[in-house]
Amino acid sequence: MKRTCSECKGKGYQVLSYKICETCHGTGVKGQIDVKNHVKNISSQALKRFELDEEQEVPCSACDGKGEIEVRETCTECQGQGELNQCKKCGKLLEKGDYCAGCETKPRVYEIQSSCQIDDLEIGADYKGKVSRVENYGAFVSLSKKLFGLLRMKSHNYNVGDEAFVKIIDIKRNRGEVDLAPSTVKNSYELVKLKRNISRTKIGDITQKSMGKPVRLVGEVVQIQQTSGPTIFTISDETGTTWAAAFDEPGVRVYPTINIENIVEIMGEVSLHSGKIQIESESIERVRGQESLDARKRIEEAIDERAEPETTELLIESKVLEDLRPRMKDAAKAIRRAVMDGRSILVRHHADADGICAGVAVEKAVVPLLKEINNSNDAEWHFFKRAPSKAPFYELEDVVKDLSFALEDMERHGQKLPLLVLLDNGSTEEDILALMQVKIYNIEVVVVDHHYPGVVEDGRVAVDEYVDVHVNPYLVGGDSQITAGALAVELAKMINPEVKERLMHLPGIAAVGDHARSEEAQKYIEIAAEKGYDAEDLDKIASCIDFEAFFLRFMNGRGIIDTILGLGNREKQQKLVDALYKESLRRVEWQLKAAMPNLKTQKLPNNIIFNVLDVEKYAHKFTFPAPGKTCGFVHDQIVKKYGEEQPIVTLAYGPDFGVIRATDAVNEIFGFNLNTIILKLADEIPEAGIDGGGHECAGSLKFVEGLSKEVLGAFAGEVAGLKK
Repeated sequence: MKRTCSECKGKGYQVLSYKICETCHGTGVKGQIDVKNHVKNISSQALKRFELDEEQEVPCSACDGKGEIEVRETCTECQGQGELNQCKKCGKLLEKGDYCAGCETKPRVYEIQSSCQIDDLEIGADYKGKVSRVENYGAFVSLSKKLFGLLRMKSHNYNVGDEAFVKIIDIKRNRGEVDLAPSTVKNSYELVKLKRNISRTKIGDITQKSMGKPVRLVGEVVQIQQTSGPTIFTISDETGTTWAAAFDEPGVRVYPTINIENIVEIMGEVSLHSGKIQIESESIERVRGQESLDARKRIEEAIDERAEPETTELLIESKVLEDLRPRMKDAAKAIRRAVMDGRSILVRHHADADGICAGVAVEKAVVPLLKEINNSNDAEWHFFKRAPSKAPFYELEDVVKDLSFALEDMERHGQKLPLLVLLDNGSTEEDILALMQVKIYNIEVVVVDHHYPGVVEDGRVAVDEYVDVHVNPYLVGGDSQITAGALAVELAKMINPEVKERLMHLPGIAAVGDHARSEEAQKYIEIAAEKGYDAEDLDKIASCIDFEAFFLRFMNGRGIIDTILGLGNREKQQKLVDALYKESLRRVEWQLKAAMPNLKTQKLPNNIIFNVLDVEKYAHKFTFPAPGKTCGFVHDQIVKKYGEEQPIVTLAYGPDFGVIRATDAVNEIFGFNLNTIILKLADEIPEAGIDGGGHECAGSLKFVEGLSKEVLGAFAGEVAGLKK
């Protein structure tokens, strides 16, 4: 087989350098000639027509008018021939002939796939098969799942399952019979996989009418499940997702070279399993090169188009929400894309009424999409996880668990690394350390939060370096009074518009539970009223969520939480809310009886009412309400006494922590921001290991126990030093 030499481009020589032409001395001109005398039988009219001068320069023939000559060397690769002779099979360079010695002597043995038919067989050719049945008169050899032949033998001994090399001696097409003889092929042969060149079938075109028909799929492997029976490959192309079963011995990994995210070609037959379409695969081969690139491009473009969220109206009119709409749309697209891309979704949210409303809203939007697109009946449990976080930020304890489970699922169950969605946390600098660990594994992160994220510059904050999509009112000039629960419901509607009616009352619960006071919060509360939940109902439900979350701890409590939020039976909701609310009130009163007599209250010179409570000594431990909630209930008692318009700050502290609550008046009059104070204290007392944060008027403070007096004293000094 001849091909042009790549070294010399077919010239047979290579140019080493250039030298001045000695004939024309670099001018490129040999001289001039008298055209009239030199050119015979040409008239003056012809000279004029060709615009030739009577005397004309003649190009140098030695250098062709260039003035320089190439210094050449014969091409060593092709020996001056300009082309190479290669073996047609292996590409080895040859002096003569079409095949090298090794390829010319190797006989061909064909291994056929199930797509092949009897017309594809050739008399006299050698085939590789497997003995499927043995009789006295011979052995039946399966050449594929559909084709087999009879090997009549006298002296040969075969057992079922033996590999056999046979030669076709007769094909009776009208009867569908193939006669075989033992092949003379020995150890050295060329194995050729023979498959019918059938057109690619799009997954979206496969229906129950396709049952029993052969198909050829080209798609991406999004999951591999090893079962006690077949290995199940979840395959996705630009039109949809399906499942291919590859049978082998139990517990043995089929096709070990095929991994998640590989582009593969599957030849098989359409079948039905547990009511869903499945491909009984004959072969699965990895696709490489341009075909792989083309397939991946098709899939990426199609998923990107299908993941685009629908345009939905916001539940309320709000400039901040309208400005956040592009970010929420990006978040919705990231979540929808993860579902369609076969990635699991891990939702982390704060374990309070606001965070739980946010987590449940996203859950109710995503789960129906997962059920629709996945073959497994328990896909919602494998591909969606919702977990509460005690802290209002993504802490190390949470990220270690999440990464461990994600890496284990990837190893054991063949799942891709998840999309991490942080709700009602994820925006602050306290989240950065955990998010740094997540990004080491290139996990995509979506944050929907309303906590103070720090200084905003050009719409970005410190945590944005580790976050792919960040939704926070502060980024567009808003504040924490639009709750994460409200943002998540607006997001859920973009992910799956069909859940709108079920979730419309959740933003009202989140607003009441988080003590949000804004025009947006009030509008959401009014929407909840239209759904049959007045302000008292919302307060009860929010209180019950907080009460139940204390005992659920790290469990999501999907069924119980759904009932409390009114996403199930309304009669059960009423009974459960009444019971839980009554018990929570009893425990709050019990806690207040211990705490209020020991609360120290003083009016500072700047007119701020400052309250201090040692919850380590004067509150019940390890029960509801926890120190944070206890501080909130104590603060509410003082607010009832003095009024919301008064600047009031309440500090509940323990050996190494403090919980702070303040009225909006403190922020409005004095510019009080708990996050700013904590940063300042951390700089002034670095040895105390101070951290914490939250909202401007509600949050926590942590420090080392040995310096508690210094830290608490410094905090009190900051409050006392506030000026209008």
